[in-house]
Amino acid sequence: MVLMIHGAIENGRIFYSKKGDKGFAPFLANAGFEVLVADLRGRGRSRPHVNRHSKFDQTDAICEDLTVMGKALTDIARGRPQHWVAHSWGGVLIAAHLLRFPERIPGIQSIVCFGTKRSISVQNLSKFVGVDVVWNRAAKLAAAVYGYLPAKKLGMGSDDESRASHAQSVLWVKSEKAWIDPIDHFDYGAAAETNKLPLTLHLAGARDAYLGHPVDVARFAKECRLPEDSVYLLSKTNGHLSDYGHIEMLTDPRAVDDHFPLVVSWLSGNKDAFKAESVSSQRS
Repeated sequence: MVLMIHGAIENGRIFYSKKGDKGFAPFLANAGFEVLVADLRGRGRSRPHVNRHSKFDQTDAICEDLTVMGKALTDIARGRPQHWVAHSWGGVLIAAHLLRFPERIPGIQSIVCFGTKRSISVQNLSKFVGVDVVWNRAAKLAAAVYGYLPAKKLGMGSDDESRASHAQSVLWVKSEKAWIDPIDHFDYGAAAETNKLPLTLHLAGARDAYLGHPVDVARFAKECRLPEDSVYLLSKTNGHLSDYGHIEMLTDPRAVDDHFPLVVSWLSGNKDAFKAESVSSQRS
C-alpha cells in the first residue's frame, strides 16, 4: 500500500497525468501496488477549494490532514506493508507528522521523497528570484491582497495555498530558522533526536537549482537524523538519462525507463537498488 503526498502550491496531479495513465502513481499501480493519491485540504479534488475564507494552516495539515489520511491507509491496508511517497514539501509534512505522532512510525515500512528540503541554504540567481523575490515578497503581497495565495492564477504553481500555510512555510524555508512549529512551538528537530523515522530514500535532482537542491535535500536528511546513504542523486554522472529538475524527476517521460523501476525495486525490498552519491560536489 502506498500513500502519496504532494507539496506546496501543488496537488496530487503531480503523481499522475490528466488521463490518469502516466506518472509515478499509475506506474506503481501497474507494478502491483495499491496506491492512494492524496489532495491536501482545499487542493486538487478536495472541496471547498482554498479561498480567502480558508483559515487552515500547515500545522493543521500535519496534525489533522495526515492523521486522517494515515488512518485511511491503515484501514485499507489491513496489515499489509505501508509506504509513504512525497514530492517536495510533502516530505517535510510527512516527517513532521511522524515526529509529532511517533506511535505511527512502526506501521510504516518506508518513505520515498522526491526533491524534499525543509530550508534553503544555497545561494544562486534562481534562488534569489524564486524565493527571495517571488515566494517571500510577491507571494506574501498577493496573499494579503486576495486573502490567500492564488498561485495557479498567478502562474506560480499548479494549485493555491492558504495565506497561513504560505506564511508558515516562509519561516521554515529560511536556513537560519530552527525546525519549530510556529503555532504551538513543537520542536521537530528535538523530536528527531529521540524518534527514529522509518527507512527513507531521498531522491535529489542534479538540475534542481533551489526548490530541492541536492545540498539542501542532504541537509534535511541530516536534520531528520537519517544516515548519509539515504540521499541519492539523479544525474547523468550516476548513470541516469538526465540531470533531472524539481518537477521533471516525476514528469519526464524518460523516468519510466530510468529511476521509476529502481524505486519500485527499492520499495519491494531491494535496498541496494540505489547507490548513494555524495552531494558535497553540488554546492553552488
